[in-house]
Parts: sequence; C-alpha cells; structure tokens
Amino acid sequence: MVDFLISGISGLAIHNVGNKNSDEGISLSEKITTPGDDLCELLLSWFTTSFKSDEYYNLHHDSDLDLNEVYVYAGKIFENPDSLLDESVHLAKHLYNCSTHPKIKGGEFYVTYFKECTFEGQTVDAIGLFKSENKDTFLKVKRHEKSFGIESDLGINISRLDKGCLIFNIDRDKGYVVTIVDNSGKGSEAAYWMDDFLGVLQRHDDYHKTHDVLSLCKAFITKQLPQEFEVTRADQADFLNKSIKFFKDNESFSMGEFADEVMEQPELIEKFHKFKSDYQDQTDVVISDNFAINGSAVKKQTRVFKSVLKLDRNFHIYIHGDRELIQQGVDPDGRKFYKIYFKEES
Repeated sequence: MVDFLISGISGLAIHNVGNKNSDEGISLSEKITTPGDDLCELLLSWFTTSFKSDEYYNLHHDSDLDLNEVYVYAGKIFENPDSLLDESVHLAKHLYNCSTHPKIKGGEFYVTYFKECTFEGQTVDAIGLFKSENKDTFLKVKRHEKSFGIESDLGINISRLDKGCLIFNIDRDKGYVVTIVDNSGKGSEAAYWMDDFLGVLQRHDDYHKTHDVLSLCKAFITKQLPQEFEVTRADQADFLNKSIKFFKDNESFSMGEFADEVMEQPELIEKFHKFKSDYQDQTDVVISDNFAINGSAVKKQTRVFKSVLKLDRNFHIYIHGDRELIQQGVDPDGRKFYKIYFKEES
C-alpha cells in the first residue's frame, strides 16, 4: 500500500524541454505559475494518482552523491523553497542534456513544491518532477445562438501521467526517498528518465528486501537446481509454489526458517546457502536474512513465479497445489506422460 499523502501545491514552475538529438531546444519560463484553486485540485490529482507502488528509490551516483545533479538542485530547493524557479531551470537544462535518444518526445516539464506531506508517518516537504510527452485530441462543443458548433484541439489527458517522480525530504545523506512513474517509455529510450536524468538505486527497505529474496529463490529453483539435482519441471513448480506460500503465510522472513521449510533436505539447503553467497557476489545485491515481508512485493513477484508445464505445443499444465497429485513416466513406446489425480472437475 502506497504510504504518502500530498497536501497541496505550494509552488509550480513549467518549462518545455525538447529532444536534444533533434536540436529542439528548451523554452524556459521566467515566472512561477500560479493556478487557481480548482485547477490546483486537478493538477494535484494528475500529479499523484499514478503513484501506486510501494517501490522506492534513492538518488545515487557511483562516485559521489554530490555529483548527482537532481540531488544537488533538489537539496537547494528544500533549503530555500523560494529558489524553486531558479533551480527548476537547472533541472530543465539537465533533462534536456539527457534527452539524446531519437525516440524521446519533447514536452512540458513541471517542477512542483509540496509542503507538509505525510510519508511513513512523518510530515515532510516534497518535490515533484513531471513531464508530459503525449497529447490527445479533444472535442469542444460550443453553443451559438440557434445551433451548436464543434471543434478539435490538442491537450493533455490528466487521467494518465507520462513521467513523474516525487522526492521526499527524508534520508538526505542517502539520496532522499524517491518514488517514480514512467508510463510512456518502454524501449531503450526509457532509461533516460530513471538512469540518466534521475540516477537512482533501489532503496534498501522491506519492499526491496522481499523482492530481492524472491528473485534469489526463482534463480536458484529455475537455473541452479536443475544443474545440481535431477528435478522435473513439476518439481521446480512445486518449489516455486512453496516459496510463494511461505511469503504469503508469514509476516516476517527468516532465511533459516525459509530454507528448512521450503528446501527441507540438508544437501539442498547447503546448496541454496552457497548459491545465495555466489548470487550476492555476481549481482552486487545484498540479501537480508531477516526482515518484515512486504505484501506488495510478494504480489508483484507472484506474477512472474509461473508454475506452468509446457508440453510440446499441445498442453499447458498449471500447478498450484499438491505435488503428489502429479506423476511423470514413460510408456512402453517411449512416450513421456504426466498422470494427474483430482477429485472433481470444474
């Protein structure tokens, strides 16, 4: 569950940022935008309703956090909110310099200041960075004296945010706490928002601890396990189901309890712990042994824990429960088969 509440817009600067590769340039505003109360409510809804994930990040730089431009400019705004316009110009120029992929669309860039927001039970200020890249066609109907006229216009659909990020004034020394939306970039050009412009790393919280352990389990079961032991796809599906069940049935995670309950066999447990050590070295991810399980992360990972047997092009068997109810064999003609037991058909 998303754990923040934005109180209202305290300051807003709007610029237009084009594609640098196409030499579209940038158009910079010289004044803070002051929308009316009704428009503020619409903008607030547009800016915030797309943030639905518990996945949070920190601004980051491999060498020195002070070399992350968004981190520096955001820090100056937090220190002096009256500098919003000046720092928004720096942010717009930084975004333009990052917009070099030929598929990146130009659009309006919004830098917003939110005062007294609620995040994880704390009252903090926040900065919003948003970009609108797509325009929709709208019809406008106008009444004349004895008839109606209709005309079209291009505008922004406020039911969908193209790109956005909220930076909460928490954990400054770690790169603040950041949440991100990117609904318009799916190809190679998408990396410019998160990686090039913002420069973020996953926040090491319970969401990512849960996500990382589930990723470890999936890698072990689907890739390493078949190399170490003779296991069928049905066995792998059973291990995946047991892993997800452990996370759904428990509020907290213990690596020891998980290994004993899911892996069970001493030799398998030993292989799992060794794989965990190698996995950390290879991926540069720190796997936590104890943490509070995050339900949102479990729900998201469940979608990729597919317990499906694909048999040639004829059948797909979805395995959700008791491994003992499915058996594998080979008939006298050398044809492989699965025998499935069930009580009733639905």
